[in-house]
Amino acid sequence: MLGATEKFKITDYLNDLTKKEVGAVHSCAIEEADFYVGSYSFGDRTRAFLKVQDGCDYKCTYCTIPLARGISRSDTLSNVLRNAHEITQKGIKEIVLTGVNIGDYGKGEFGNKKHEHTFFELVQALDKVEGLERIRISSIEPNLLKNETIDFVAQSNNFVPHFHVPLQSGSNHLLKLMRRRYMKELYVDRLARIKSTMPNACIGVDVIVGFPGETDELFLETYEFLSNLDISYLHVFSYSERPNTVAATMDGKVPKAVRSKRSKMLRGLSAKKRRAFYESQLGSIQNVLFEGENKEGYIHGFTRNYVKVKMPWNPNLVNTIHEVALKEIDQDGLVRFEFVSKEVTL
Repeated sequence: MLGATEKFKITDYLNDLTKKEVGAVHSCAIEEADFYVGSYSFGDRTRAFLKVQDGCDYKCTYCTIPLARGISRSDTLSNVLRNAHEITQKGIKEIVLTGVNIGDYGKGEFGNKKHEHTFFELVQALDKVEGLERIRISSIEPNLLKNETIDFVAQSNNFVPHFHVPLQSGSNHLLKLMRRRYMKELYVDRLARIKSTMPNACIGVDVIVGFPGETDELFLETYEFLSNLDISYLHVFSYSERPNTVAATMDGKVPKAVRSKRSKMLRGLSAKKRRAFYESQLGSIQNVLFEGENKEGYIHGFTRNYVKVKMPWNPNLVNTIHEVALKEIDQDGLVRFEFVSKEVTL
């Protein structure tokens, strides 16, 4: 087993591996995780995940990430751009920006408290990378998603109108217990800004059910809050006690059966929200990037605003972008379409 810093030296350990060391544990104090190693990964030939930030300085009461990943630290802007250029040279058309708390980008590779660059400056720089077709921002905290970033994405040709913004609870009381850095009023403001500049934007939401102290009334407050928001889908998590977290010692533990019931209710709401969003896009003309995997005889793809489409498998479409007209939602909840151009080889 390797610790938070040792995992970056895996080749050294493999080269020195002896039978005596099999099963050995190499770890460190987490405060030693104060440097940054840039990286990116890709697997389906159409999309790469570009890591720009690691660690977190937030102290949410349910989370062990600061304990496991160390302080917030970032890649240098020059290295991020170099990696982005490498990705485009491989023929990959979409980059997804990832990190533990990417909106906190810029604290330097050693977690310097003074930001060397802001997340907005990163967005501006990446938008100029030649040959890159799409850039998608992964999960970003609502308090770190600034107007300048939203407005820039709205007019960008490369950044796509898709945001994933964690909420965790629609109750201000619970948000305070979680030590989140915003109240639900700020969340409403962020989503309103997105929709005012990008009416067709896709917005995903993280939410936790069964946090200590979540009564039936507080859960229904969250449910109603989400029901009234103009969002596209939910990622629902049932609260799970984690050692060495404040929440694990809190009163008001919610029975697991209740957590499961609440999770099921929100997953049902998510399905309704996704279908309503897909229905709102029917009849529109969209650019679809087709993926490289044959799934039970079908090829899938995504529009810029994250509507998932499918058609019978055609290897000629892999890693290509085509203009399509969205037509109908099939029995699997995905969207069928027609090509706008008659020149597409089927």
